Amino acid sequence: MKRILLPAGGVVLASGLLAAGLAGTANAAPDWASDTMAKDAPSAQEVANFWLAKNGESNNLAKATAYNVETKATTQLKAGGGYTADGKPGLAAPIGEEKKTAAKVKNINLPKTIGKVFFEAPDGSLKWCSATSVQSKYHNLVATAGHCVYDDKANGSVMGKWVFVPAYYQGKAPYGVYVGKTAFTHYDYSVFNDRDRDYAFVTVYNGVQIGGGTAKEVSKAEYEKYNGAKNTKVEEITYDQFKACLTNLTGDCWADDKTADNPADKVGPDYPGAVLERKEVSKGEYERAGIGRGNGNKLGDPVVENVTRTEFFKYQGPGEKAKDSNGNYTITHYFVQKWVKPATSKKYYKTTYFIIDGFIKDAGKLGDNVGGQGVAWNQKTGQAVWVFGYPALPHPDGNKAYTGVTPKWCYGKTSGKVYVSAAEKVEEHIGLKCAMTEGADGAPWLIKYSNAKRLGYVNGVTSLFGDQDKNGRFDLSTSPYFDGETATVYNQAAAVWSGSIVK
Repeated sequence: MKRILLPAGGVVLASGLLAAGLAGTANAAPDWASDTMAKDAPSAQEVANFWLAKNGESNNLAKATAYNVETKATTQLKAGGGYTADGKPGLAAPIGEEKKTAAKVKNINLPKTIGKVFFEAPDGSLKWCSATSVQSKYHNLVATAGHCVYDDKANGSVMGKWVFVPAYYQGKAPYGVYVGKTAFTHYDYSVFNDRDRDYAFVTVYNGVQIGGGTAKEVSKAEYEKYNGAKNTKVEEITYDQFKACLTNLTGDCWADDKTADNPADKVGPDYPGAVLERKEVSKGEYERAGIGRGNGNKLGDPVVENVTRTEFFKYQGPGEKAKDSNGNYTITHYFVQKWVKPATSKKYYKTTYFIIDGFIKDAGKLGDNVGGQGVAWNQKTGQAVWVFGYPALPHPDGNKAYTGVTPKWCYGKTSGKVYVSAAEKVEEHIGLKCAMTEGADGAPWLIKYSNAKRLGYVNGVTSLFGDQDKNGRFDLSTSPYFDGETATVYNQAAAVWSGSIVK
């Protein structure tokens, strides 16, 4: 495999995955480079909340689109020569298969390990690529294309808000969302944008899921300020408990006589021992009410109550009912105040405000939840390979055969020749006949794949797409060749711990 060296006496301006540094001579540079993504648990929680959104809405996941690198089938990938490995073949067994032998099977089932990586591109748009979980010491490693981690076109830094969602489907994350912690790529890719090294291994924190945690009682002010999962609870209280709340006129505690109003019982707020009641009214009546402490004026802000479907349809009061696109039911209540003589009221109530402490809960390690593919390097070309990815964009001729919603697969033998493209800085890619489109960027190429175990060995990742018969449709996928230097990058990443982001 070629190795790009620094020019003698030359100066290189580099950015991005350059934690490995430029100290010393070019030959002294390590094969790997790394960069921090979410530096700590609070940063990772912000990223997870961004994609999961408040109250469990996964809007941002659904808004993302396939990362669009090639808009036309103009990649001039020319085949020629053959490939020579730089060392002995090597394998890292899949998770759970360290001491086992893969069974021989005929049919192909989709592996649990594959999914999508979501990120914020440099222009602020939300994008995704394909990826897979792979074997590592701490079961926390994802393999994908380098350009799905690092913006090589603009020579920028790592992508923002990077997460991996295994088994992603229609905005759902059945095994949780895994926030990227540290990205590892080849030094030549980081510094020189060498597409022959267009692969990356990313350590991820433990997954997180929506919900869980413990309900924590807070003040109304804290409740209104909090942007995470929260709820209210209305309960009937005793008269003694109610008297303790009389100085609080925010509506946290109130009295409500369910019988007909008696005009003789109504008094002003300065009447000795006057009791504040609240009366639920329609939105229109509330908006017409005045402001102040007098009878008939507004009492606090409208109260939004989260209810079940049964409660929603059973409710017959004047409140405003609503159902959102995610199937959540709410009733907004509007209240005006009335002052009555002491002991006139029959029932007393309290509204308690809660936030869910631990809006995101720990889902555990990636590899423990979905497993992890093995990794192989210096393998002979011409082997059977399965490629699993999420193609989405239309072919250059406008034909849209894929949706990106569900994963697809290609099967065949890799070419014994290498593919070259000067425009893409490619000199030694391997190729596979495959009609996938973009969105499949970063899709794993698996050799020795077992249908029964849904495990194999990652021996490449989709980097480029080509149109070999020049009919305006992609019919070729290419990948960097995984050699000994790939193994060095992988082994570096596979030994790094990440941990949980939920305390």
